[in-house]
Amino acid sequence: MKVVIEPDHFNRTLKRMTHEIIERNEDLTRVILVGIERKGTPIAKEIASLIYQFEEINVPVESIDISSHRDDHKKTLENTTNFKTNVDDKIVILVDDVLYTGRSVRAAMDAIIDMGRPAKIELAILVDRGHRELPIRADFVGKSIPTSKDEKVICDFNERQIIIK
Repeated sequence: MKVVIEPDHFNRTLKRMTHEIIERNEDLTRVILVGIERKGTPIAKEIASLIYQFEEINVPVESIDISSHRDDHKKTLENTTNFKTNVDDKIVILVDDVLYTGRSVRAAMDAIIDMGRPAKIELAILVDRGHRELPIRADFVGKSIPTSKDEKVICDFNERQIIIK
Protein backbone atom coordinates (compact mmCIF):
# COMPACT_ATOMS: atom_id res chain seq x y z
CA MET A 1 0.00 0.00 0.00
CA LYS A 2 1.14 3.48 -0.83
CA VAL A 3 -0.31 6.65 0.71
CA VAL A 4 -0.58 9.24 -2.08
CA ILE A 5 -2.50 11.92 -0.17
CA GLU A 6 -1.73 12.59 3.50
CA PRO A 7 -4.23 14.27 5.90
CA ASP A 8 -2.84 17.81 5.44
CA HIS A 9 -2.93 17.49 1.65
CA PHE A 10 -6.42 15.93 1.86
CA ASN A 11 -7.75 18.96 3.75
CA ARG A 12 -6.03 21.47 1.44
CA THR A 13 -7.42 19.63 -1.59
CA LEU A 14 -11.00 19.86 -0.31
CA LYS A 15 -10.57 23.57 0.44
CA ARG A 16 -9.12 24.22 -3.03
CA MET A 17 -11.97 22.32 -4.70
CA THR A 18 -14.48 24.31 -2.64
CA HIS A 19 -12.90 27.61 -3.73
CA GLU A 20 -13.08 26.45 -7.37
CA ILE A 21 -16.79 25.62 -6.96
CA ILE A 22 -17.40 29.07 -5.44
CA GLU A 23 -15.47 30.84 -8.22
CA ARG A 24 -17.22 29.03 -11.07
CA ASN A 25 -20.77 29.37 -9.68
CA GLU A 26 -21.82 32.99 -9.26
CA ASP A 27 -25.18 32.16 -7.65
CA LEU A 28 -24.51 29.56 -4.95
CA THR A 29 -28.19 29.66 -3.95
CA ARG A 30 -28.91 27.63 -7.11
CA VAL A 31 -26.32 24.94 -6.28
CA ILE A 32 -27.20 21.50 -4.90
CA LEU A 33 -24.39 19.14 -3.87
CA VAL A 34 -25.26 15.49 -4.52
CA GLY A 35 -23.03 12.84 -3.01
CA ILE A 36 -22.90 9.53 -4.87
CA GLU A 37 -23.42 6.88 -2.20
CA ARG A 38 -21.40 5.94 -0.21
CA LYS A 39 -18.08 7.70 -0.44
CA GLY A 40 -19.29 10.86 -2.19
CA THR A 41 -21.77 11.89 0.49
CA PRO A 42 -19.30 12.76 3.29
CA ILE A 43 -17.21 14.69 0.78
CA ALA A 44 -20.29 16.63 -0.38
CA LYS A 45 -21.18 17.42 3.24
CA GLU A 46 -17.69 18.72 3.92
CA ILE A 47 -17.70 20.87 0.78
CA ALA A 48 -21.07 22.32 1.88
CA SER A 49 -19.60 23.07 5.30
CA LEU A 50 -16.61 24.79 3.71
CA ILE A 51 -18.88 26.83 1.42
CA TYR A 52 -20.74 28.00 4.52
CA GLN A 53 -17.43 28.77 6.25
CA PHE A 54 -16.16 30.81 3.29
CA GLU A 55 -19.39 32.41 1.97
CA GLU A 56 -22.00 31.98 4.75
CA ILE A 57 -24.40 30.29 2.30
CA ASN A 58 -26.11 27.02 3.14
CA VAL A 59 -25.94 24.80 0.07
CA PRO A 60 -28.29 21.80 0.20
CA VAL A 61 -26.68 18.37 0.25
CA GLU A 62 -28.46 15.32 -1.07
CA SER A 63 -27.35 11.72 -1.37
CA ILE A 64 -28.02 9.53 -4.39
CA ASP A 65 -28.19 5.75 -4.60
CA ILE A 66 -27.35 4.83 -8.20
CA SER A 67 -28.01 1.10 -7.88
CA SER A 68 -31.25 1.22 -9.90
CA HIS A 69 -29.50 3.05 -12.76
CA ARG A 70 -26.37 0.89 -13.08
CA ASP A 71 -25.60 -0.90 -16.34
CA ASP A 72 -23.95 -3.95 -14.78
CA HIS A 73 -24.80 -6.99 -12.69
CA LYS A 74 -25.18 -4.92 -9.51
CA LYS A 75 -28.33 -3.20 -10.82
CA THR A 76 -31.39 -3.24 -8.55
CA LEU A 77 -34.98 -2.66 -9.57
CA GLU A 78 -35.96 -0.41 -6.69
CA ASN A 79 -35.29 3.31 -6.82
CA THR A 80 -34.53 4.54 -3.30
CA THR A 81 -33.66 8.16 -4.09
CA ASN A 82 -35.63 10.64 -1.98
CA PHE A 83 -34.52 14.20 -2.53
CA LYS A 84 -35.86 16.99 -0.37
CA THR A 85 -34.59 19.54 -2.90
CA ASN A 86 -36.13 20.04 -6.34
CA VAL A 87 -33.48 19.80 -9.07
CA ASP A 88 -35.39 21.76 -11.72
CA ASP A 89 -33.33 24.70 -13.01
CA LYS A 90 -30.66 24.10 -10.32
CA ILE A 91 -26.93 23.58 -10.70
CA VAL A 92 -26.40 20.02 -9.51
CA ILE A 93 -22.85 19.17 -8.54
CA LEU A 94 -22.32 15.42 -8.31
CA VAL A 95 -19.61 14.54 -5.78
CA ASP A 96 -17.67 11.28 -5.53
CA ASP A 97 -14.34 10.06 -4.24
CA VAL A 98 -12.75 8.37 -7.28
CA LEU A 99 -13.48 8.72 -11.00
CA TYR A 100 -12.53 5.57 -12.87
CA THR A 101 -14.57 4.25 -15.82
CA GLY A 102 -17.28 6.92 -15.62
CA ARG A 103 -20.12 4.41 -15.32
CA SER A 104 -21.14 5.46 -11.78
CA VAL A 105 -21.28 9.09 -12.87
CA ARG A 106 -23.42 8.17 -15.89
CA ALA A 107 -25.81 6.28 -13.61
CA ALA A 108 -25.97 9.27 -11.24
CA MET A 109 -26.74 11.63 -14.13
CA ASP A 110 -29.52 9.31 -15.30
CA ALA A 111 -30.98 9.27 -11.78
CA ILE A 112 -30.84 13.07 -11.53
CA ILE A 113 -32.51 13.53 -14.91
CA ASP A 114 -35.27 11.11 -13.86
CA MET A 115 -36.08 13.58 -11.04
CA GLY A 116 -36.25 16.74 -13.14
CA ARG A 117 -34.39 19.06 -15.43
CA PRO A 118 -31.41 20.76 -13.82
CA ALA A 119 -29.91 23.84 -15.46
CA LYS A 120 -26.51 22.16 -15.36
CA ILE A 121 -24.83 19.08 -13.92
CA GLU A 122 -21.21 19.41 -12.83
CA LEU A 123 -18.86 16.82 -11.35
CA ALA A 124 -16.50 17.15 -8.38
CA ILE A 125 -14.07 14.27 -7.85
CA LEU A 126 -11.41 13.88 -5.18
CA VAL A 127 -9.25 11.56 -7.34
CA ASP A 128 -9.27 11.06 -11.11
CA ARG A 129 -7.43 7.83 -11.83
CA GLY A 130 -8.05 7.62 -15.58
CA HIS A 131 -9.19 4.52 -17.55
CA ARG A 132 -12.45 6.08 -18.74
CA GLU A 133 -14.91 3.88 -20.64
CA LEU A 134 -17.38 6.72 -21.24
CA PRO A 135 -16.79 10.32 -22.36
CA ILE A 136 -17.04 11.80 -18.87
CA ARG A 137 -14.74 14.47 -17.42
CA ALA A 138 -14.79 16.06 -13.98
CA ASP A 139 -15.24 19.83 -13.61
CA PHE A 140 -13.50 19.91 -10.22
CA VAL A 141 -10.63 17.47 -9.57
CA GLY A 142 -8.73 17.18 -6.32
CA LYS A 143 -5.84 15.20 -7.78
CA SER A 144 -5.17 13.22 -10.95
CA ILE A 145 -3.32 10.01 -10.15
CA PRO A 146 -2.27 7.76 -13.03
CA THR A 147 -2.89 4.14 -12.08
CA SER A 148 -2.83 0.73 -13.66
CA LYS A 149 -6.08 -1.19 -13.98
CA ASP A 150 -4.72 -3.69 -11.46
CA GLU A 151 -4.36 -1.06 -8.75
CA LYS A 152 -7.12 0.02 -6.41
CA VAL A 153 -7.54 3.59 -5.16
CA ILE A 154 -9.01 3.86 -1.67
CA CYS A 155 -10.34 7.10 -0.23
CA ASP A 156 -10.25 6.78 3.56
CA PHE A 157 -12.35 9.76 4.65
CA ASN A 158 -11.98 9.01 8.37
CA GLU A 159 -8.17 8.90 8.18
CA ARG A 160 -8.23 11.69 5.59
CA GLN A 161 -5.91 9.98 3.15
CA ILE A 162 -5.85 8.37 -0.28
CA ILE A 163 -4.15 5.00 -0.65
CA ILE A 164 -3.18 2.94 -3.71
CA LYS A 165 -3.18 -0.84 -3.26
